[in-house]
Amino acid sequence: MPSLLEQLPKIMADGKREAERIIERLDSTYRIGLQTRELVMPSRDTNWQHMFAHAEKASYHFDSVRMNRLIYGDNLLAMAALLAGDETTPSMRGKIDLIYIDPPFDSKADYRTSVSLRGTAIETRPTVIEQFAYSDTWQQGTSSYLSMLVPRLVLMRELLSDSGSAYIHVGPNIASWVEVALQEVFGTFGTAPIVWKRVTAHADSHRWGIVHDMLLWRSKTDQFHWNPQFEPHDPEYLASKYTNRTSDGRRYQLDNLTSPNPRPNLTYVWRGCEPPENGWRYKLETMEQLFAEGRIELPRKLGGRPRYRRFLDESQGSPLGSVWSDIFPVNSQAKERLGYDTQKPESLLERVINASTSEGSIVADFFSGSATTAAVAERLGRRWIATDLGKPACMITRKRLIDQDAKPFLYQHVGDYQLEMARSTMGRKFRTGDLAEIVLGLYGALPLPAEENPNRNMGRISGTKTLVLADSPNKVTGLTTLKRAIEIRDNLMGGWERVVVLGWNFDSAIGHDIAGLNQGDRLEVLVIPPDLLDRLKKKGDKLKASEVRFSSLQYLKLKPVIRFQEEERESITVEIDNYVLLSPEALNLDETNRKKLQAVINQDPMTLIEYWSVDPDYDGEVFRSVWQDYRGNTENDDDAFRVVTKAQLNNLPVKAGARRVCVRVVDVFGFEAEAVAEIA
Repeated sequence: MPSLLEQLPKIMADGKREAERIIERLDSTYRIGLQTRELVMPSRDTNWQHMFAHAEKASYHFDSVRMNRLIYGDNLLAMAALLAGDETTPSMRGKIDLIYIDPPFDSKADYRTSVSLRGTAIETRPTVIEQFAYSDTWQQGTSSYLSMLVPRLVLMRELLSDSGSAYIHVGPNIASWVEVALQEVFGTFGTAPIVWKRVTAHADSHRWGIVHDMLLWRSKTDQFHWNPQFEPHDPEYLASKYTNRTSDGRRYQLDNLTSPNPRPNLTYVWRGCEPPENGWRYKLETMEQLFAEGRIELPRKLGGRPRYRRFLDESQGSPLGSVWSDIFPVNSQAKERLGYDTQKPESLLERVINASTSEGSIVADFFSGSATTAAVAERLGRRWIATDLGKPACMITRKRLIDQDAKPFLYQHVGDYQLEMARSTMGRKFRTGDLAEIVLGLYGALPLPAEENPNRNMGRISGTKTLVLADSPNKVTGLTTLKRAIEIRDNLMGGWERVVVLGWNFDSAIGHDIAGLNQGDRLEVLVIPPDLLDRLKKKGDKLKASEVRFSSLQYLKLKPVIRFQEEERESITVEIDNYVLLSPEALNLDETNRKKLQAVINQDPMTLIEYWSVDPDYDGEVFRSVWQDYRGNTENDDDAFRVVTKAQLNNLPVKAGARRVCVRVVDVFGFEAEAVAEIA
């Protein structure tokens, strides 16, 4: 096998070509887009009244141009969508001022997530999509990692502004290889690598102890934004240099007033003192002003020279260099700790953001993880974009920003994600009908005759009158699809007894819609395994139908919503009646954890709710989350393992006619469900 050095030219060329193909498609009819799932207006259950005391927040308008964004999906596709823009949001090409990424580089990590429930913990393995993106990135070692990283670096450069900076956080074991890739993509601007000493010294067996990470810094031009950073002076330096004190106790050191270069026009006699050979540093008027301010000390002896007083209390400290040893990792007792394995300390991101941006700058993190970048950017008055492929990371981010009482932000998904994965799996000649035939076969359905099935997306179960319809991966399965399926069931080829709809992406109100159609067992809706495309990519024709499970949908049920009007204000009471989880078979659990989960479901399914929110005036398009509760929010009760199930929204503006209330629930595994109630 060729050495990594021999593979590197091909890795770079392939990565650039992949990025170029994405960039070329930005101007074509097919564009990757972003779908807004939620407009989050942080307002925990306990501060609802405080939030709605501000009328402007109560009527907050959707603004996709200015708002911060949390994006779920593969970051390569997210960056492509940001570059493309759409009819409501302009392209972000050349507009991001700082990009910080911390791509996982531990080849031994399996990225398991432990979900704590009352009395037990369930350990979930990542979906195959996440495994492919993270753990499998190391399948061929560093070469696989670089193959993943290079196209992303190219797109990052496209997004970066001319004055912007990119920081790539990596381990010392691969830093030199990433440096080569950065040199190829960015050039040499801003090349100083930063060494972050993240742990104290420790002994590794038979080698020097590894106690640091690397932050590799690059920019597009030599006009990058830069704010010098400082660290406190060393105590020994202070003791030796700041030895003087004024009458009121201010410490200072003395500096000369000589011009560094010859200045003939500044060779005047000042207060009886002859000028130095190069002349004074300042003109006469300035010297007098400084003396009046107590900043110049006259000589005590004849023939001596005046000196400039540098006060300690005005010093910012010593200029910070490229070795950072004063920032410590997030320890187990830290207030900011979220239980996320790769969480970085806020002080680290504060330094990066303060050095390379100013207030109002746009900051992006495409491996968001526990959202430290977004949280710090929010606090420092910067705009932010955060993306992650892991649903647990997105849940942590949303809760962290709500806890922080952040400004309203968008929660978005990468549009057509499954379709893009299908193109990657099945090649450029991919057609959706090809995938539909495979899905039908794995479900156990035989294709209908071509003349009745031009899209190749319908099949039948042998020996029965059951019709099976496989929906397209670039569509959201919703009420329109269900009505069409019923019509086909009743009319195609003389009619069928029942129809099974297999879908990839679902409207969050799908459970409500199924119940409203009142079809009983004549209509069944099942979920195509979300990791199917990755399994096809790995196994291809060897994937057996017995290995694929199509699961039932989760659903949410509400108690009757109570609406009360008094003078010019209204209140509503919303209460969850029941939540049914997506079939446990659809989760990546081993048998032990699957049994644990089933026991929790049997005892109290409501404990599986991680987060829920309410939009009291749902317009059917943008869900405006103006009330939230989530596990861990103990201000409303003392139970950190359970959400409250009742929301009381008071002080709402009076609405004429019916009020449409929408509730969204996210469970501990990241699945979403929605229910809508019309109240007269």
